[in-house]
Amino acid sequence: MRVKMNYGRSGLFIDFPDAWDIAVIEKAAMPVLADPAGAVLKALASPVACGPLSREAAGRRTACILICDITRPVPNSVILAPLIQELIQAGIEPNAMTVLVATGLHRPNESEELRELVGNDWVLDTVNVMNHFARNDADHAYLGNTSRGTPVRLDRRFVEADVKIATGLVEPHFMAGYSGGRKVVAPGIAHQDTITTFHNAGFLEHPRSANCILDGNPRNPLHEELTEIIRMLGRVLAVNTVIDDKRNLSYVNFGEIEASHLEAVAYMRRYAEIPVHTQYRTVITSGGGYPLDKTYYQTVKGMVGAMELLEPEGNIIIFSECSEGMGSREYVQAQQLLSRLGTGGFRESLLQKSRASIDEWQTEMQLKPMEIGNIHLFSDKLSKEDRSLTGVHYRDADISPLDFIRAIAEPSGRSIAVIPEGPYVMPRYQSN
Repeated sequence: MRVKMNYGRSGLFIDFPDAWDIAVIEKAAMPVLADPAGAVLKALASPVACGPLSREAAGRRTACILICDITRPVPNSVILAPLIQELIQAGIEPNAMTVLVATGLHRPNESEELRELVGNDWVLDTVNVMNHFARNDADHAYLGNTSRGTPVRLDRRFVEADVKIATGLVEPHFMAGYSGGRKVVAPGIAHQDTITTFHNAGFLEHPRSANCILDGNPRNPLHEELTEIIRMLGRVLAVNTVIDDKRNLSYVNFGEIEASHLEAVAYMRRYAEIPVHTQYRTVITSGGGYPLDKTYYQTVKGMVGAMELLEPEGNIIIFSECSEGMGSREYVQAQQLLSRLGTGGFRESLLQKSRASIDEWQTEMQLKPMEIGNIHLFSDKLSKEDRSLTGVHYRDADISPLDFIRAIAEPSGRSIAVIPEGPYVMPRYQSN
């Protein structure tokens, strides 16, 4: 059986021997919109829980549109131009519009990378396109504290805009349940103190802060916190997108941010959540391919997404290119601390803090699959020095993908689950 794993820009083919029992965990074929630009215009005119954009923008003077950073494959080339043209027709001057890259605490996207992200030179030439910088105190407005005590400071360019629109991709998220919507605002354009507060262990060690969980009893506390932050802003609108495994637009809607996001989640659930009745000694997954697998930091999402399928003391094998290395300097420091303290000591160090150290939350999430079984990384771009910081097993990059798998899987048997899309597909284990 030949399986194509999401890996870098081009993918990675693995030819499994016929004698092996391979279960491929993947989404059902998703419908693709034949006229994506037309679908965006239709969504703007047929909103969820608000008026059409032309009415929402009428009489307004300024607008701010949030877009995700380069780590998310949002189809900005399709959605931004119709959105901006609609705002112009409603009477808002182009120089009074800002497209703000919701970087959170990630690095900014600039130059050719910004052009790739926006996907439309007309947009770059017509409106202001800027990055959010979470560490710039003066860029943020204080809105008060949430009921849980999180200080809410958000980028004032969004806070002060007459029309506030978040755009994003709806997909499973290993802390917040699903990405998009409220998450584009916080952490997307939040101050570092806000981000580090709701990324502390009090939120992330909660068992409901997990993939595909929003509601229930209890609810996902991180989702609740982000929703409370959104409500502090007043009127916020959103364009929500869903893409298929080939990055084609499958669904788009527009509306009030909470209601429209939940409708998009309901659509995505039908495809992303796969019921599985077997756990495996070996689970093969990916970091999601480009652009998500540019860093090891983002690779952790694939590990966490696969862990429901893993038998205790089994093996997760993850393929991730890591073309930009580990990630931030702060993340490297967290990984170094994990190496020194071990999983138990590292978690204990987190429980003492009201605010997390920057990017250590990704290391915290890595502990969860590590405590179930063994993790093995295949990456042909990560340096030997960086591989020693991952906290997981690895082999030299000159070994073939199949030989890498064979060395790990054959001692445990040849019944293997494979998740080619990595964190974009969520197997949900249901015991018989």
